[in-house]
Amino acid sequence: MKHTFIFTALCLASHIANAEEEQLEVITVTGDFRQANLDQLNSSASIINARQLDTNQARHIEDILNVAPNVNFAAGASRGKFVQIRGIGERSQFAEPINPSVTVMVDDFDFSGLAGAALLFDTQQVEVFRGPQATVFGTGALAGAIKVASNQPFQNAPGELEISAASKDSYRFEVAHGGEITQDLAFRAALVHNRSDGFITNTYLDRDNTNNIDESAARVAVSWKLYPQTSLTLNYRWYDIDNGYDTFSLENTRFTRSDEPGFDTQLTHALSANISHQINAGKLQMVLTQADHELAYGFDEDWTHPGFHPWEYASFDAYYRDVETQTADIRFVSAEPMKLFNDTTDWVVGVYYKTSEQQLQRQYTYLESDFASDYEPDSQAVYVRTDTALSERLNMQLGLRAEQYDFDYTDSDGGLFAQDSSMLGGKLALEYVQGQHFWYASVSRGFKGAGVNPDQEVSDDKRFFDAEYNWNYEVGVKGPLTTNLSGRLAVFHMRRKDTQVSDYDVQIRDDNTPKFIDIIDNADVGTNEGFEAELSWLVTPAWTIQASLGYLNAYFEGYQTADGTLVKKRKQAQSPRFTGNVFSDVALSDNLYWRVNIDYKDEFYFSDGHDETSPATTLVNTEIEYVFESWRTKLWLKNAFDKEYYVRGFGGFSNDPRDFYETPQPYYQLGNGRQVGVTVSYQF
Repeated sequence: MKHTFIFTALCLASHIANAEEEQLEVITVTGDFRQANLDQLNSSASIINARQLDTNQARHIEDILNVAPNVNFAAGASRGKFVQIRGIGERSQFAEPINPSVTVMVDDFDFSGLAGAALLFDTQQVEVFRGPQATVFGTGALAGAIKVASNQPFQNAPGELEISAASKDSYRFEVAHGGEITQDLAFRAALVHNRSDGFITNTYLDRDNTNNIDESAARVAVSWKLYPQTSLTLNYRWYDIDNGYDTFSLENTRFTRSDEPGFDTQLTHALSANISHQINAGKLQMVLTQADHELAYGFDEDWTHPGFHPWEYASFDAYYRDVETQTADIRFVSAEPMKLFNDTTDWVVGVYYKTSEQQLQRQYTYLESDFASDYEPDSQAVYVRTDTALSERLNMQLGLRAEQYDFDYTDSDGGLFAQDSSMLGGKLALEYVQGQHFWYASVSRGFKGAGVNPDQEVSDDKRFFDAEYNWNYEVGVKGPLTTNLSGRLAVFHMRRKDTQVSDYDVQIRDDNTPKFIDIIDNADVGTNEGFEAELSWLVTPAWTIQASLGYLNAYFEGYQTADGTLVKKRKQAQSPRFTGNVFSDVALSDNLYWRVNIDYKDEFYFSDGHDETSPATTLVNTEIEYVFESWRTKLWLKNAFDKEYYVRGFGGFSNDPRDFYETPQPYYQLGNGRQVGVTVSYQF
């Protein structure tokens, strides 16, 4: 099977290479130093446009990530906050510190590790970059990056009013509007409120909303052309998320018994200033951000209620965080007409600074007093990138980023730790243009900072873990296959050094109940290899199909688990062998449309610390849309065949007092079931 798909990938490359030249749709990427055409970007990337977002009724990035090949996510909360790209990424967070492997940007804001705030409203597109993105994003982009790009002032995006109602007592309201106040002043504002009872019924409390969704968010952006050469954009974002968290049951059903349902909340205020000044030599750009987040996350650890069983225990675990982050990114981008070295080289040079303070308070039944910690990570970086025309068709890109990452950590248990890492990453790429076809070959190096396991019971040899690096070797081709068919293909081989592996140690208390200690350690070597293919096919003037296929072979070697087991070789967690998506858009008449989105995800391990797996899953979303002048009405269906699937899983322990906590069982957090709804929107 593996060789069949590799042969298919090579055939696709051959067809792209031999297709006739033609005019292609230009898809603009915003998550680079310069706005770029997707089909002239020397990396594997997916752009998920507003039409696909609508068909999936995407309220959060978790609803849309399956469209991109070799991308996965884990929940363990009310939303899929933890993203993996090409098998690399975190799956949960309890104690600090944690270093993200996937950068999540929302416009100019770095919400890495805070992806619960990646709500989708007034969204232009979602951009997914696969592979190390060190030059642009630095530490935190070891696996790749995701950017949510909103509609901006001066883009002439229409105003829109949208109302949705659906099963599970769900409704959503969104309004967005913008325009030019004067020739030099424009604004864009949007507001959304989204709520649902969710798919869980708590039989003990006789409630069907203990796993509810209750999210509100707003944004305001204002752009000024202060002078002919100078512009300023201010962007403010507000989030008020008050979701429930009550998902696990002893029988792995949607019926729970918790007497203390959990919660997953976030209150965010974020402000950015983007200043651009044009001179003859190029553009000086400065992006400043300030964000304050109040987060709370808690769950009923025993999943039951008083009187359930004589051997029962009662425990609640809650985490309260205050996170304050400031960033500054100052760069100079050369003017495209002005180049260096005989007019052959464009360049970018910049400096970056990020500081954060993360205060945690943990309230836990088995703690004599609350646990508190203060984690202060800082990053300083300098970066440079050049694009040199070696000939009329051949271009070379060289990017380097040197980053100093350090942190100070203290906690109420007497922990006092500090560490710093000096890291170097970047990319060397060759680009070759042959008619409408764009070929590239690249070598890139990503990095992620070192850290500490703060729990008092962690042994000295497990206390610190080293920085992780990876080398990514990639070749790709983009362009038309036939008159109505275009494609993109990337083949990659990634070698990870000092792979940071997330594990946990299960210890049994005196009352025979399990206690979990999270541990991050380094494996010797990790290998992640595979391919990503994407197609766009104009079947008829009224019917388009977009499809993607990802193949991933990800494993690590030379690792000792928390219980002392030596792992010689093991498949990496959250790494399905195959992922795929098909999106069909058919115009049944001038004003009636039928769209279908099909996601496929192969079987994968939930964790590196146990052997429980998520089975292969196929999900189908569909909608019928009727358009009349400025009105749009949609009847939609999510998870049309009511497929049971999992978004988080645990194993290696028992949480059931009926077997005296002796027989290990798998436990799953189920994804949402079938939901039917209607959406009415008006554009103005």
